[in-house]
Amino acid sequence: MFDYPLYLKQLTAGEPVNNPFLDFLQIKVEAVEKGYARFSMEIRPEFLQGAGIMQGGLGIALSSEAAAHAVMSTLAPGENLTTIELKNNFLSMASKGRLIAEATVFKRGRTLVIVDCRVTDETGKDISRSSATLMVIPPKAG
Repeated sequence: MFDYPLYLKQLTAGEPVNNPFLDFLQIKVEAVEKGYARFSMEIRPEFLQGAGIMQGGLGIALSSEAAAHAVMSTLAPGENLTTIELKNNFLSMASKGRLIAEATVFKRGRTLVIVDCRVTDETGKDISRSSATLMVIPPKAG
């Protein structure tokens, strides 16, 4: 059983955690509070596609991580989660600087959680908006 409260405590304190994906994309955790997460990521040259624009899937990955961590902050001991759907609208292009993803739990039900995530550049310009549905998996009995 994964200990989400301990993981979030270590992550927000800047302690090493076992999340190779965050490390790989160099995603920084800026805040995690009950039902909210704010992550950021520098656009690196290797993130650009042939036209010099950041490949869109990397922004979606940033949104997905922020959304999942916003939900993690609402889990009870023993609960787990999985993403079952994520819809993204691209609003503008980005090719340099820092992207900021702010995810907020919109509705938390018994098993389904809807999360909204807005990605902006460092000037506040909207880059994308995502809506994700995650499923809460209850603790296994016995």
